Amino acid sequence: MKSSIITLKEKKRATTSVTTLPSKMTAEWCSLLLSFAAIAVARVHCQSSEGFISIDCGIEDGSSYDDPITNLNYVSDSPYIDTGINANVSAAYATSAMELQERRFLNVRSFPNNNRNCYDITGVAMGSKYLLRATFMYGNYDGRNSRSIVFDLYLGVNLWKTINVTDPAATIRTEALAVALGESFSVCLLNTGKGTPFVSGMDVRPLKDGVYPGLNATLSAVVHNRLNMGPTSGAIRYPDDKYDRIWEAYSSPQWTEISTDSTVNNLSVDGFEPPTAVMQTAVTPENSLTLNFTLELDPGDLSEIVVAVLYFSEFLTLTGNMSRQFYIYFNGARWFQKPLVPEYLLSDSVYGIVSQTGYWQYNITLQALSNSTLPPILNAMEIMAAMDSSNEATDGGDVDAISGIKESYQVKRNWRGDPCSPKDFAWDGINCTFSLSEPPRITRINLSSSGLNGTISTAFATLAAIQYLDLSYNNITGTIPGFLARLSSLKILDLTNNNLTGSIPSALLTEAQNGLLTLRKLWRYGQGRNIGECLNFIILYVAMDFYRQVIVNINECRLEGNPYLCTDESSCQLTPASTKKKITAPVIVILGVLPLLLVVLVVFLVWRYRTNKGYGRASHVSQQNQPIFNRIQKRQDSPLQFENRQFTYMELKNITDNFKRVLGKGGFGTVYYGCLEDGIEVAVKMRSPSTSQEPKEFLYEAQFLMRVHHKNLVSMLGFCKDGDYMGLVYDYMAQGSVENHLRGRTQNATSLSWRQRLQIALESAQGLDYLHKSCKPSIIHRDVKTANILLSDTFEAKIADFGISKTLSETNTHVSTIIIGTKGYLDPEYHITGQLSRKSDVYSFGVVILELITGKPAIITSEDNVHISHWIQQRLAQGSIEDVVDARMHGEYSANSVWKCITTALACLTVLPYQRPTMANVVSQLKRSLELENLHSQNRRTVTSGETVFTSSLK
Repeated sequence: MKSSIITLKEKKRATTSVTTLPSKMTAEWCSLLLSFAAIAVARVHCQSSEGFISIDCGIEDGSSYDDPITNLNYVSDSPYIDTGINANVSAAYATSAMELQERRFLNVRSFPNNNRNCYDITGVAMGSKYLLRATFMYGNYDGRNSRSIVFDLYLGVNLWKTINVTDPAATIRTEALAVALGESFSVCLLNTGKGTPFVSGMDVRPLKDGVYPGLNATLSAVVHNRLNMGPTSGAIRYPDDKYDRIWEAYSSPQWTEISTDSTVNNLSVDGFEPPTAVMQTAVTPENSLTLNFTLELDPGDLSEIVVAVLYFSEFLTLTGNMSRQFYIYFNGARWFQKPLVPEYLLSDSVYGIVSQTGYWQYNITLQALSNSTLPPILNAMEIMAAMDSSNEATDGGDVDAISGIKESYQVKRNWRGDPCSPKDFAWDGINCTFSLSEPPRITRINLSSSGLNGTISTAFATLAAIQYLDLSYNNITGTIPGFLARLSSLKILDLTNNNLTGSIPSALLTEAQNGLLTLRKLWRYGQGRNIGECLNFIILYVAMDFYRQVIVNINECRLEGNPYLCTDESSCQLTPASTKKKITAPVIVILGVLPLLLVVLVVFLVWRYRTNKGYGRASHVSQQNQPIFNRIQKRQDSPLQFENRQFTYMELKNITDNFKRVLGKGGFGTVYYGCLEDGIEVAVKMRSPSTSQEPKEFLYEAQFLMRVHHKNLVSMLGFCKDGDYMGLVYDYMAQGSVENHLRGRTQNATSLSWRQRLQIALESAQGLDYLHKSCKPSIIHRDVKTANILLSDTFEAKIADFGISKTLSETNTHVSTIIIGTKGYLDPEYHITGQLSRKSDVYSFGVVILELITGKPAIITSEDNVHISHWIQQRLAQGSIEDVVDARMHGEYSANSVWKCITTALACLTVLPYQRPTMANVVSQLKRSLELENLHSQNRRTVTSGETVFTSSLK
């Protein structure tokens, strides 16, 4: 059987007429430009273009025009970028651009300077889906007639496509599907040393939230092919396609082209909404029951995950024994187990993963069943690949801070796109740290000699990881703010040659004198009223630096219009404010010697005091800074230093009615039901004498619970340390654990609804996000599972059981520890290397999400002990989303909401930790999923339950 081969190169040739013309004069080139305006096209706008952003890169700043084919308004790119040079393509290639009927191929914006140049395309809605398109035509704009130009195109921090230009007349068009993570998209061109990057145009098109259901904040797609099967020429786009997707025409001599004049409607719930104009044409095999062709991708665009979408519609009214049924095969493997039966004049679609191993060639076969009287039919298809997400965006707090700094000082540098990522293309003057388990953090900012004006921006206050800050040689005024001393990672602060006034904050001096901070040549113009204020500063400086043997040198003191000038060499200058008369020599001597004598006296007194006391202070540790369990062990007969209530063992015995009712048992003890004298219900966790848990580990949980307070973490009401008896008293969670609800082990016969499960996931994620981000130091739970998520009487979720939690300092990305946890929830990296990180909790939480969706345990014993992630992926590849959702929800859920949760969970379960989202990202995705479910609930009167995402009519 012959097969047709479709390649990306053929597709480009089908839409690009390559004509190399002799060089023409500028006037002749201009006439071609004017001819665009003369194209007569009568098209009726039947679709709204609201939210469309159409950019012509390289036209005059501030200019715009209406495209004669689409009637869409194209604008200059100048509002979206600060760098680059506008240029026209050579007249020799202008005719080619005209034949394409796209005016923007007549010009480009090129970027000969800077390694990274970014467009910030504003005007998008955070959390919404968009189609983005970039177009390129070299056209010998630079007169070099280059035959090889290679550079990278990035969407945010992720590689979108490597642009490879080998023909000056060839056009390259690439599309991406993505969710806006903010109110703008960052599209960057990176110079990889193989030619100057350039671009002809960019488009941004809003998509309805329900289309392309697999897209989410952590998963974007690159469109490789979008083919309209049947016609031999012409492309279909806006206004025929309301999303302005461009459907390239394709057919083959081995196929029979068929069409209909009837309207082909989308299904009421359609995950792709192909346009009628595309669905009105199709192909079938000629004299055969097998439709066979080969699709080749550019090897440079390979991805681990490739997704195909195939579209079908039946044009015939089938009567009698007529039937059309067929299977779909990719590379010889049956794609779906059920045969596909197209619906009459309805746009039927089926999609799924076709590769996870990076194939570059796909053999696609549509094979009719033996009892089918009609051959297979194919109307259209799309091939997409998951966008590379190996780079992680800069920490959100750092991005907000550096953006605020940029806005405050109107920084005139190439500061667009992500500040740190990609790794080798950080902003000018910015250095970052990168780790496998955390987002990049800004650690160094050099804004020396940058023409900065104004005071020190408050935006610096939130740069928690900053180590080096250089603001020297600017015109910064005002006082030095105290928040600089609260930047715990700051090592070097350089404010040389600015116009700062006032005194240096004492906290900042303390950091400097303790060797934690270096103040470089800090000029301080004081506004004090007398020499005493300056002198106090000098004495403080000397006293704090005594053990470092700082030599104090007071040059002279003079009075002038400004009262005094003190520097970090501890000099103080005073000059008369109302006269310029020369001060006599005796006065100068007195003013010079007196401060020096006072300083020497202070140094002597400090030395005597230190000598008498010795260095005991250096070895003394304040009891307040010791861990709680250390203090308890040292003073067992004294009351615990807890704000919470301290119970005796007998009190706990009475509260629990002699430990009568067991709520649960764990590796470290048993939890009992109790009731306080005022009627408040509590849970009492008693440490088991036989447990392997050390007393200090049990007490660590008490210490932990005392210092964390969040609505989605269990609250500790009291503590017991009575001899060998140790216990914790918690809020009672009336609805028990999530695990018991999912396994049907609760007295409540009603199963959790999808909305309840979503709410539980969201609240639990918020609790973990608090532990990771808001606690200082950060806390890793280490045993996240459905058994450790408890529900209040109102079904509010709270994370529990912190007995094996670990803290993680801000400077560390992981901690090495013995492997403890629950089978099925353990992060593979942690299990293999013993290195625990925040992403270990993220992995475990991905399992929790899948349990909430499926109702299955982490390890499914009935399926040969298969892990839940493998189980769900196997079933999704074979059928619809209904095959994996817990049947006890009776189909009452939004399939789009469930799918977003599945993709979020699978992102959490990525083997490489750095590719997993942060808990903050997970929270964002779950909120969006909850919004989709709420929208579905509102429309439930008119939309039937059990929407199908993977296929609309598999039978």
